Amino acid sequence: MKLARFVLKIVAASLAAAAFTCCIIAYWDRIAAAFGCARDRLAEHRCCSSEYDDYADWVD
Repeated sequence: MKLARFVLKIVAASLAAAAFTCCIIAYWDRIAAAFGCARDRLAEHRCCSSEYDDYADWVD
């Protein structure tokens, strides 16, 4: 009986992992958009500017 419970726990954990993976795949576009938005917001609040910003005023 203990062996059957152990096997069922392993099966349940495998099904939960598969469901989590399916959710990640299904909502990948929304997840990527959220991380892109967060990256843009962090870039706005950066205290240090890019080293290339120093040369933006130069005209050839």
